Amino acid sequence: MAGLYLEEFAIGQVIRHPITRTVTESDNVFFSTMTMNPQPLHIDFDYAARSEWGKPLVNSLFTLGLMIGISVHETTLGTIVANLGMTDTTFPHPLFHGDTVRVETEIRSIRESKSKPDRGVVEMEHRAYNQHDVLVARCVRQTMIQKRPA
Repeated sequence: MAGLYLEEFAIGQVIRHPITRTVTESDNVFFSTMTMNPQPLHIDFDYAARSEWGKPLVNSLFTLGLMIGISVHETTLGTIVANLGMTDTTFPHPLFHGDTVRVETEIRSIRESKSKPDRGVVEMEHRAYNQHDVLVARCVRQTMIQKRPA
């Protein structure tokens, strides 16, 4: 199991995730249609060509999911109890077909659970960058994490 237990996190710790992912047109169109999102900026090349970007933008919810998914192996794989929430989610620059995403996670806070002695809450900030090191997504996520078994 690669995920960290509560005791293995440290405030200020930055984890640079080794997995990267190039986003394809198929990823974007499939995700958009699967989630019933008909936004032409994502799935209509002609419409998107007339936008300020000149090409389709990757669906921001796909970007969010990819960012968190890339982080799982080194943070929560097998140790998470639950996602408690996500705040401060921003997309400061669009992601496009053919962009390669890399992610880093910074640990912002850690606390033991007040009601469950076998777990605690870790707040982490995920940041996703494209291949040009431009920030394309950011999210603060609160997770309930298991403590190391006795």
